[in-house]
Amino acid sequence: MRKLSIGLTLAGCLITIASFAQKQSKGWISLFDGKTLTDWKVGENAGTFTVDSGMIIAHGNVAHLFYNGPVQDHDFKNFHFKAQVMTRPGSNSGIYFHTAYQESGWPSKGYEVQVNNSHTDWRRTGSLYAIQDVKEVFAKDNVWFTEEIIVQGKKVTIKVNGKTTVEYTEPADAKRPADMSGRLLSSGTFALQGHDPNSKVYYKNIQVKILPDTK
Repeated sequence: MRKLSIGLTLAGCLITIASFAQKQSKGWISLFDGKTLTDWKVGENAGTFTVDSGMIIAHGNVAHLFYNGPVQDHDFKNFHFKAQVMTRPGSNSGIYFHTAYQESGWPSKGYEVQVNNSHTDWRRTGSLYAIQDVKEVFAKDNVWFTEEIIVQGKKVTIKVNGKTTVEYTEPADAKRPADMSGRLLSSGTFALQGHDPNSKVYYKNIQVKILPDTK
């Protein structure tokens, strides 16, 4: 009886742990398998992106790595995105959302969320690039930090290590200059940016939670 009791207790503990883990991850979907670039697509300068030890590394000439997998058929509207990021000193990168695959150049569709703690560009990590920028440094080089993007209706919220850096509501009559005509909320995929050969940025634990449409 004692062995049976211990076995049942252990089984109960394992079920509790499993239930807790399930609750912790409820609704979150991984977009990166930690081993390959399966479900991701890059055009020009594909060698800028490599995978090592569970990380996507962006290091090389200008290139963009687009999520092209089955989740939401890579077309996201309302969502909560998060990833762990680490920058080397002087590095620049970015996370695009509501974008679409293109072979080369800077993505013309969607918004960019800045990744930059010490590059010469003054727009720092957590900026909604060229729309609502922040000068304050919220993360350090050589240290992992969490960057989150939440889109619900016309509202964009950006967080770095849990601290809100941007809360932006796109106006109904948003006007953009010609070179930023695609910077409007719609729907689309995510893309990671390889900015230049002197920048080296790491991404891991890339996840998304689908949010309901707003009325």
